[in-house]
Formats: sequence, C-alpha cells, structure tokens
Amino acid sequence: MTSVLYDTPGPRAKARNIVYTVVFLAALIAVGWWAIAVMADKGQLDAAKWKPFVSDSRVWTTYLLPALGNTLKAAALALVLALPLGAVFGVARLSDHRWVRGPAAAVVEFFRAIPVLILMLFSNEFYATFTDISSDVRPLYAVVTGLVLYNASVLAEVVRAGILSLPKGQTEAAQAIGLRKGQTMTNILLPQAVTAMLPAIVSQLVVIVKDTALGGAMVGYAELLRSVRTMSGFYANIIPSFIVVAVMYVVLNFLLTSFAAWLGGRVQRGRRSSGKVLTAEQLEELESVGPEPVTDGKSDG
Repeated sequence: MTSVLYDTPGPRAKARNIVYTVVFLAALIAVGWWAIAVMADKGQLDAAKWKPFVSDSRVWTTYLLPALGNTLKAAALALVLALPLGAVFGVARLSDHRWVRGPAAAVVEFFRAIPVLILMLFSNEFYATFTDISSDVRPLYAVVTGLVLYNASVLAEVVRAGILSLPKGQTEAAQAIGLRKGQTMTNILLPQAVTAMLPAIVSQLVVIVKDTALGGAMVGYAELLRSVRTMSGFYANIIPSFIVVAVMYVVLNFLLTSFAAWLGGRVQRGRRSSGKVLTAEQLEELESVGPEPVTDGKSDG
C-alpha cells in the first residue's frame, strides 16, 4: 500500500526503523547517564544545592514567583498590543489602494526581518535618551516594545492568511447584498478569520513567553531566567537553579500548547457542527437544479 507522499514501509523497512529507534533511545539514555554522572562528580546533585527549593520559601516568594509574574506580565502586554496592531496591518495589506498596501507591507517585512533582541536594545536606548521613563520600569517598556513590533508583524501575516483562506463566496455574497468592502471585512470576513486564527495566536503566545528571556539577558528585565543570577548567587546552586527554571518554562509552554491544541479541536468541531459554507458556484448549481417536488406519498395509480 502506498501514499501520495511516501511508500508504506515493508517488513524489512519496519525492522530497520525498530533498530534505529532502539539505537537512538540507547544513545539518548547514554548521554543522559553521562550528564548525570558529570553533575554528580561536580557536586551538582548534592542535597544541599536542591534543598532551598523545598525548605526555603524565599526561593519562591522572593525570586521565582515574582519573576514568573514579570514574564507573564510582559507576554500578556505584548500580545494585547500586538494583536490589534497586527490585525490593522494584516487588513491594510489586503487593501485595494496601493498607497495603503505598499507602506503596510514595507512595515511588516521590515520588522519581521529584525531580530527581537535588536528591537529590545534599540527601544531601551531610545527610552533612555529621549524620554523621562524611570530606569525601574524602562526594561519592561523595552521588552514589551520589542515584542510588540516583531510579533505584530508576524500576526499581520497570520491575519492576512486567515482572511485569504476564506471562500471567495463570502465576499461575493456580501457584494451581492450591497455591502461595502469595509463592511464586508469587519462584519463578515474578519470575525470568521479570527476564529480560524485562534490556535495560531495562542501558539504565538508561546514564542512571546520565551522571547521575554532576551530582555532579562540584555536589558535587565527581572523575568524568570534572570532570577537565576540573583538566586544562584545567594544559594550557590546555579545548575539546579537553571534546571528548575527550565522545568518551569517547559510546564508553562506545555500548558499553552495544550490549550492551543484544545482550542483548535474545539474550533474544528464548531465548524463541522455549523454546516458547510457554500461558494457562489455551488449556490448557482443548486439554483439551476431547482427545488425538489413535494409529494403527499400517494401514487397516481
């Protein structure tokens, strides 16, 4: 049996795949065992280095939980600001007017091409030079600004792709009842596109959460990863601190991706239950067939 994309593996290929899987797992276990052995030789598995995480509440109340709150705050602010900005530029890229479509495309492509770290550094220097923003909150402004500029350009492409994925019959039907293009976009196309884009938007939130670590490393924002420096300096356990923070990132991003998967499944089920959207060609075909005759169930004979 074959597929369009690949040939179904036969018995020999299946046996090779099993061998490759076993070899890979064995190599992975060997690397993990070697890493644990090295950490043990360096004293990184000593109970004294891990004890603060279970016996000293200040590790969580002073360092980890406040830093996690700062990470979530920056990510939430960035998403709230980037989403409407991305929607505006995404719709502008679909404008019939070249003087609107051209600048919008230039802005989106420009900020998509610049690394987030450079945007954060530039924003931090800009606020320090041209504004009176306090140095205590300036890192937050710089991190959020960099995240908004980059992710708004990414979300603009998501919005544009979501709108273009809708059947053309939606636009044609709106034009047939006399709606202007702006009304068609705001009342018909954009609400449907937002529903289709929700999983992608939530997935982009995972990227935003991870990118907040760049602000902690370069502009001094007190996010989750930066808390390792101050915490490990007090408890002298930098490797365990990195491991705990890494586990927190994994759990947080796993929750977000699980929510995105659940949301995507719910959207797909909602689409199936709400019926199929017909295109203009399908509507014309139905009209040409005409309604079926209604009978009372009795024969003429």
